[in-house]
Amino acid sequence: MYDDEQHGPLAGFTVGVTAARRAEELGTLLRRRGAAVLHAPALRIVPLADDSELLAATKELIDDAPDVVIATTAIGFRGWVEAADGWGIGDRLLDLLRGVELLARGPKVKGSIRAAGLTEAWSPGSESMAEVLDRLLGEGVDGRRIALQLHGEPLPGFVESLREAGAEVVGVPVYRWMPPEDIAPLDRMLDVTVARGLDAVTFTSAPAAASYLNRAEARGLLPEVLSALRHDVVTARVGPVTALPLQARGIDTVQPERFRLGPLVQLLCAQLPARARTLPVAGHLVEIRGHAVLVDGALRPVPPAGMALLHTLARRPGWVVSRADLLRALPGSGTDEHAVETAMARLRTALGAPRLIQTVVKRGYRLALDPSADTKYADS
Repeated sequence: MYDDEQHGPLAGFTVGVTAARRAEELGTLLRRRGAAVLHAPALRIVPLADDSELLAATKELIDDAPDVVIATTAIGFRGWVEAADGWGIGDRLLDLLRGVELLARGPKVKGSIRAAGLTEAWSPGSESMAEVLDRLLGEGVDGRRIALQLHGEPLPGFVESLREAGAEVVGVPVYRWMPPEDIAPLDRMLDVTVARGLDAVTFTSAPAAASYLNRAEARGLLPEVLSALRHDVVTARVGPVTALPLQARGIDTVQPERFRLGPLVQLLCAQLPARARTLPVAGHLVEIRGHAVLVDGALRPVPPAGMALLHTLARRPGWVVSRADLLRALPGSGTDEHAVETAMARLRTALGAPRLIQTVVKRGYRLALDPSADTKYADS
């Protein structure tokens, strides 16, 4: 096996990051563990100071106070108060919030409320909006006016349940999401996804997941992207709400037990190495990863064309693969089988052990699987 401290558990893997907010933090965590990171924000956040919809909603609530205000996220609540200060109506907003039943979804939100000099009326122990909904419906909401601080995340059934029970619900759209101004990085990530150049892609919000899939559909790539996510690319999300747009498309996802970035990275540290193919070849232990190979624990970066050949050979280790089949595995290679010989030479050089791959005259190439492993891998 390899040395975690030397290479990191994600060495040789490429991970896509779609987050707009905290992308640098997530990317740093992944790189520290050895991953190559491809960042393409699927969304951008509308600056609060420029958000006319938030300003209009805030003025409406000040003029016609609700009975209940629900604060859902700490950053969203802080941003709302700071934006109101910038507009010169911060004191009026705080006066409003002191006079209503102020509910906080969890401890972080409570901290933001108290930092603003306010006190919440109640907060669920579970940090669950389902528990907030149960409390409101248990109290009775018929005829009550409820303001809900939104933060870009969908809340399935929450608003509908309140309205069906007779409440008037006013949304406060803090941090609205928009498509990215520069769509090129997202398009590149979609192309790399289709080409199986990603080992995993991460989502930290449902709007980002929806935007990623919507852009794939707009480009006519949705079937290919869905196939990649269903079969080859680990789709990791930070929590259950984030998964909704993905699950609606039939994509299985993985998530950490704790809905935080650190546990998300730790999950990938367990998942990706477990998926790598490890083979005994020509007296060496070879572990095949996304863009690199571990040969007896030594990390060997391999060019994309070489990885395409190696993955093709590894599908049937020990068996001869024809040049024609290998040519088909090379992206954009055309019909010249000389491209296979060139890519194979570079692959052998990158591996640092030329005997790992044998040339079978007039037939093709094969991984030199150790004889003791032939039976185990004959039907792979």
